[in-house]
Amino acid sequence: MNIDLEVRGLRKRYGTFTAVDEVSFDLAEGGSLGLVGESGSGKTTTARLLLGLERADAGTVLVAGRPLATLGRRDRARLIQIVFQDPLGSLDPRLAVRESLTEVLRLHFPGEPSAPRVAELLDRVGLGPREAAALPRELSGGQRQRVAIARALAVRPRVLVLDEAVAALDVSVQAQILGLLAEIRAAGGVSYLFITHDLAVVGCVTDHVAVMRRGRIVESGPTARVLTAPEHEYTRLLLDSVPRHAF
Repeated sequence: MNIDLEVRGLRKRYGTFTAVDEVSFDLAEGGSLGLVGESGSGKTTTARLLLGLERADAGTVLVAGRPLATLGRRDRARLIQIVFQDPLGSLDPRLAVRESLTEVLRLHFPGEPSAPRVAELLDRVGLGPREAAALPRELSGGQRQRVAIARALAVRPRVLVLDEAVAALDVSVQAQILGLLAEIRAAGGVSYLFITHDLAVVGCVTDHVAVMRRGRIVESGPTARVLTAPEHEYTRLLLDSVPRHAF
C-alpha cells in the first residue's frame, strides 16, 4: 500500500501547554482519514503543522515520501493544500472567481494556458460561467466553498486537508459538498484528511478515523469499526452525543 501522508511523533508546545503530543498516523494513497475531536483537542494545530503554518517542536511529516521540512513554500503547496471552514478568509474579495483561479495557475504553472484549466476546475466542482464572473461576496456559502475546493485542487496536490470545511453550511448544502468531495476522490489523484468535530461527517466520507483528546490520538482504526465498536471511553462519549440516525 502506498502512503500519501506519513506523520510520526508530531509535537507542539506553547509555553507549558502541549497542544500536540506524539501524534502519528498514515493516510493511504487515494484514502480518506478523519481526525476527530472536540474544540481544543489539537486537531487544528495538527493541520497547521502539516501545512507549515506553524513549526513543530518534534516529529516528521512526509507527503508522497518527501519530507515537508526540507521543501520550500511552493513545493509544499503542490503536495498538500487546505480548505478552511470559512472560504472568504482564503479568497481575495477583489477578484472574480475566474481571476482567483487564474492567479493560482500562473503562480504554479507559468507559461501554461490557464483558461482551459479554469473551465475544467469550475466544471469539476459544479460551477459555470455565471459563478466564474462573480466576486466571492456575490456567491452563496456553498458556492464559495466549491470555489475554495477548486482553488485547492488547481495545483494537483496529493493531499487535501479539509479543516471543518462543511461545518458552517446548512445540512442540505453539507450533503452536496460531501457528495462532491466523494466524486472528486473517486476520480483519483487526491487523498483527504478531514479535520472535524462531527462524527456524522466522518461516517459519510472517511475510510479511517483517528480520535484526538488533549493533543493525543486515543483511538484509531477503520471508520466503520470505530463508530460501531469504539474501544476508548472518550470515543464512546463522542458517539453518545451524536444522534444514531446521523450515520
